[in-house]
Amino acid sequence: MIPDLLPLFPSQKVPAQPLVIAGPCSAETEEQVLDTARAIARRGVRLFRAGLWKPRTKPGSFEGVGAEGAAWLQRVRQETGMLVMTEVANAAHVEICLSHHIDALWIGARTTTDPFAVQEIAEALRGTDIPVFVKNPINPDLELWIGAIERLSRVGVRRLAAIHRGFSDYREQKAYRNPPRWHIPVALRRRLPQLPLLCDPSHISGKRQLIGPLCQQAMDLGFDGLMIECHRDPDAAWSDAPQQVTPDMLHHILSLLVIRRQEEGHDATLLGLRQKIDEIDDRLLELLAQRFAVSQEIGALKKEQSLSVLQTTRYQDILKRHGGVAGLSDDFVRRLFELVHTESIRQQMNIINNDKPITQ
Repeated sequence: MIPDLLPLFPSQKVPAQPLVIAGPCSAETEEQVLDTARAIARRGVRLFRAGLWKPRTKPGSFEGVGAEGAAWLQRVRQETGMLVMTEVANAAHVEICLSHHIDALWIGARTTTDPFAVQEIAEALRGTDIPVFVKNPINPDLELWIGAIERLSRVGVRRLAAIHRGFSDYREQKAYRNPPRWHIPVALRRRLPQLPLLCDPSHISGKRQLIGPLCQQAMDLGFDGLMIECHRDPDAAWSDAPQQVTPDMLHHILSLLVIRRQEEGHDATLLGLRQKIDEIDDRLLELLAQRFAVSQEIGALKKEQSLSVLQTTRYQDILKRHGGVAGLSDDFVRRLFELVHTESIRQQMNIINNDKPITQ
């Protein structure tokens, strides 16, 4: 667990809900940074982002302007009043940002994947009071994401937030550049309810036309804010051009958002429905307990008859039998029975091995 967190921006320069961060994927030139920042500021955004160092898959691509761009961010703050932030991937980046009084930092998805890099950044931040946003790792690993957040917390960083930017996918044909896998950030919210959670629809989508719907999905799920890539001329951007929007497009997307209010009071209808859910959950657990009791009896018979615990044809028959259930997706049914089947095998193995615990 992480200790109680402090407000990200106690000066109230940035609206509390939802927090909107916008700016180009990369700082390319001073003119491009300032033009984009001015346009974004005129549309009410108070937190500006731009990447100075860009981790790229292959060498030879534009990898950022580096430390030179930190002075451009300083000028953005001076001219527009916006707070400014950038990505850091090592201790040297942190030192440059601190020396230029950058207002906030974020740790990118590739860096979050590497505990050594996160620890190096954490040590460089020890004793500072700067807000740090942590993007999810590229691979769908909730524990790795939480581990990065905890490393920062342990050195005393208390202004922390998480950014959901989607996860890599080995499949070639897919709707999103990085599929959102919403259940992972939802699980993070359950584990760390006090941690601000933002969505980066630009990296999830990879396509600017999908950014608006993704922003609304994030708001519907109760996310605390958005990080959106915005460029004065997206098609001419030096990196990630397809997923950046113009300042006008950004304003349009934000103007259409429906912000769901947090739950207040004790609505009698809502409480009644929740009571029904609790009762159904109790019955579900009772039925599962009954199912596993039968599974244990089957395990005893298999032991007596020297039969293999794993019967793959039986599992396939179960999936076929329960396919096409009204109101339930095939994927949900498959994942549900995978869990049930795995637990049945574990219990039967315990019986086969004379109730000795199985090494997980």
